[in-house]
Amino acid sequence: MIERDPKIVKSGLSRIVKKDGVTVEVLIIRLEHETEWSLEVVNSARTSIVWDDLFASDDEAFAEFERTVAEEGMRTFLDKGNVIPLRR
Repeated sequence: MIERDPKIVKSGLSRIVKKDGVTVEVLIIRLEHETEWSLEVVNSARTSIVWDDLFASDDEAFAEFERTVAEEGMRTFLDKGNVIPLRR
């Protein structure tokens, strides 16, 4: 019997957020058999910021995004020159 890869569940709280001239995609996802949620923010340059910690609910993950924006601002998600491009 061939084992299939688990499906990814995307939260309804995932969305595009535009604020202070910065646009990001907020992705809140989990594997179908898991209960904890992952938080990822992708900027317009397609650079991804992923939180190391998982969240007990998608609400908690989105609240962490909002807390980060309130404390650090949307510009925190922009590339800062320390991004090392991968070789192709």
